[in-house]
Amino acid sequence: MLSRDEALQLVKENVSKENIVKHMLAVEAIMRSLAKHFSENENIWGLTGLLHDIDYEKTMDNPEKHGLVAEEILKGKVSEEILRAIKAHNFEHTGITPETRMEKALIACDAISGLLIACALVMPSKKLEDVKVKTVKKKFKDKDFARGADRKRILFCEEINVPKEEFFEIALNGLKQIASELGL
Repeated sequence: MLSRDEALQLVKENVSKENIVKHMLAVEAIMRSLAKHFSENENIWGLTGLLHDIDYEKTMDNPEKHGLVAEEILKGKVSEEILRAIKAHNFEHTGITPETRMEKALIACDAISGLLIACALVMPSKKLEDVKVKTVKKKFKDKDFARGADRKRILFCEEINVPKEEFFEIALNGLKQIASELGL
């Protein structure tokens, strides 16, 4: 199993765009926060979040391969559990139905990261520390805000028995842990 440092090095070897790396760091932080909430393995959940888009630049024009190319990159380096979650986060194209708590969590965490960062960017300070759960709830309802943050995917949190307001708080707290790395 890769260490976190080795995983980050692999990310940097495969992803050149800084905003995608930051997205992957954000999803890692949210996954760790959610793992802690469930008393799950924070390292496994964190690695899953960190590595979930490792093939994004290679597959952005072929979404049906997103997750499958990641499997090729990561095979033998991470567990089958992590590989399956990465493939399941693109279930619409891979046909891998999300079943486990971690697989469903990755889908929700991937989607909420964009909404939370957009919430921070509309703050006068542009800082995560100024984002409140109340703001996230309001922006979640506004379908014109952060259109790329798929609300249906965010609601996968409810499939793992975390009400959305509680999920907003867990995710926001996770992101605040790495705000300086994100420049927010």
